[in-house]
Amino acid sequence: MKTRIKWVENVCFMGESETGHAVILDGAPENGGRNMGMRPLEMLLIGMGACTSFDVVTILKKARQPITDCVAEIDATRADEIPKVFTKIHVHFVVTGKNLNPVQVERAVKLSAEKYCSASIMLSKSVEITHGYEIKDSEIKDSEIKESGSDNA
Repeated sequence: MKTRIKWVENVCFMGESETGHAVILDGAPENGGRNMGMRPLEMLLIGMGACTSFDVVTILKKARQPITDCVAEIDATRADEIPKVFTKIHVHFVVTGKNLNPVQVERAVKLSAEKYCSASIMLSKSVEITHGYEIKDSEIKDSEIKESGSDNA
């Protein structure tokens, strides 16, 4: 896999993937940016979230679960001092469908965390990553919520 990062101006960069897609990354004005794009660490979290969401949706579809929506809400904590690395990341899935099987949803989240999501598995080598999920029935407003203490739970 290859990417190309091109400096645009100040602290603004354009990232290009080998598949031909591009994204603008920029810093905050107090750091010399013009706030024209995401911050690099925001992009890192979004990449991880998309990777694990891809897995959860794919696993649930293969399990023939009637999934209609999947949202990964990610909350990350960073160190106060430079380097301001992530110290904790929590991924909370909100999975919607008709009569979803909680065992299958939990299995999908666990398989992504422990076996399939390259991004979160790589980050988990240096960051505490926890996962939780909430199941929403597409016809009923009630939900089931489960939080896990770590991706090994």
